[in-house]
Amino acid sequence: MSTEQDLAIARKGRHISLVIAGTMVVWVGLSLAGPWLGLPGRFALLFDFAALAGLTYAVVNIIQLWRMRQDSQR
Repeated sequence: MSTEQDLAIARKGRHISLVIAGTMVVWVGLSLAGPWLGLPGRFALLFDFAALAGLTYAVVNIIQLWRMRQDSQR
């Protein structure tokens, strides 16, 4: 494995971890703040769909990372 590939894999892994952690923190925060602010229940569904979109993005990137690692091992 080359150093450039290692750095690209590490960078992508950090990006994925930040997306997952950030999505969860924002989702929990908005889910707790929604009732406190008096937002209607439909906003909770909006927050859930936004979190689902963030996690779907993370899964797609995890698959790309897995493929990068498979290609670098050959």
